[in-house]
Amino acid sequence: MAESAIIQTSPARLLSLDVFRGLTVAAMILVNNPGSWSHIYAPLRHAEWHGCTPTDLIFPFFLFIVGVSISFALDSKKNQVKHSKLILTAFKRAVILFGLGLFLSLYPTVFTDPVEAFKTVRIPGVLQRIAIVFFISAIIFIKTTPKTQLRIMISLLIGYWLIMVSIPVPGVGYANLEKKTNLGAWLDRTLLTEAHLWRSARTWDPEGLLSTLPAIATGLFGVLVGSWLKRKDKPDAFKISWMFSIGMLAVILGLVWDLFFPINKALWTSSFVLYTGGLATLGLALCYWLIDVQGYKKGTTPFVVYGVNAITVFFLSGLIPRTLNMIKVEMPDGSTMGSKEWVYQTYFTPYLSPINASLASAVTFVLIWLVILWWMYRKKIIIKV
Repeated sequence: MAESAIIQTSPARLLSLDVFRGLTVAAMILVNNPGSWSHIYAPLRHAEWHGCTPTDLIFPFFLFIVGVSISFALDSKKNQVKHSKLILTAFKRAVILFGLGLFLSLYPTVFTDPVEAFKTVRIPGVLQRIAIVFFISAIIFIKTTPKTQLRIMISLLIGYWLIMVSIPVPGVGYANLEKKTNLGAWLDRTLLTEAHLWRSARTWDPEGLLSTLPAIATGLFGVLVGSWLKRKDKPDAFKISWMFSIGMLAVILGLVWDLFFPINKALWTSSFVLYTGGLATLGLALCYWLIDVQGYKKGTTPFVVYGVNAITVFFLSGLIPRTLNMIKVEMPDGSTMGSKEWVYQTYFTPYLSPINASLASAVTFVLIWLVILWWMYRKKIIIKV
C-alpha cells in the first residue's frame, strides 16, 4: 500500500494541524459508515443538491488541510532541493493515492469478475481527487509565490463560475446547474462514459473532472493559510487575528456568491470553496490558538492518532467493511448475510431505534479504529504515502 516507517514525532510538527486533520478524518469515517444508509440523522447526510450540511464540510476541510500540509512540508525544501526532484516525489505520491482510490472502486469485484470490474470501475473518487489536488497544488507551491498562488486561486474560482453559468451544454442548449444536465455532468459522460461514473447516479459524478478545478482552489486556499502560519516575522496573535478575519470574510463572500452561484458540494461551486475554506480557516485558527499558543493539549491525543495516519485509516475503513461482507453468515432460514450486516442486525437493531442503531454502529466503527490507531501511535508507526 505504501511505505511504512517507525519515526519520532518532530518537535516542530504543528500539533493543531494534526488535531484538525484527525477531527476531519474521524468525522469522515463516521459519516461513511452508518449501520444503515436508510436511517441517518440529517446533519450526517449530504445536502440533496444546493446547500451545505456539516457532512458537506468534511471533504473540503481535508483538501484544505492537504494544502496547509504542502506549505509546511515543502517550504524549506523548495529552496534547497531541485524542483524536479520535489515534483517527481509529489507525482509518485499522487500516483499511489490515485491507485488506492481505483483499487477501492474495483474491490472486491476485481477478484470475482475482473473483466466486469474494469468495465464498470468508477474512475473519479475521493482519493483520486485528493491525488490530483495534492499534485497540482504542490507544483504551484513549488514554482510560484504566494501572490501568484492567490491569483491562480481567484482565477480558478471566477473561471469555473463563468464556465458553468455561461457555456451552453451540448444536447441541452443552455447553461444550467442541474444534476444531470450541467456542463460538468456532460463532460464526465462524454470523456469517461456512464459506466465509469458514480454508481448511485451514473449520469453525473460528485468528484467529476470539471469540478476538480475549484477543488484545486480549495487546496490553494490551504497552501496560502499554511504559508501565513509559517511566517516567523509576525507574532502569533497577529497571525491568528488575520486568520479569523480572512476566514470570516471568505464565509461572507461565499454566502453572497451563493445568491447567484449556489453553494453546492457535488458541483464544488466557487461559493462552496469560499464558504468551506473560510470555515476551515476559522477552525484551524481556533485549534492553533488553543493548542499551539495557549498550550491546551489535554484530550487531543484521540484526534492526533487519527491525524497522523489519516490516509491509512480512510483507505482501510473503506476496504475492511467490504471484506467483512464477503464473509457470509448462514441464517436460521437458510439464507446468508454478510458478517458486517450480521453484526449490525444482531447487536444494534434489536436494542435501539433504527436511526440510533445506525448511528451507534457508526460510532462503534470509529472507536474500534481509535483503538487500532492509538496502538500504532504508541508504537510510533506512521504509514506514509
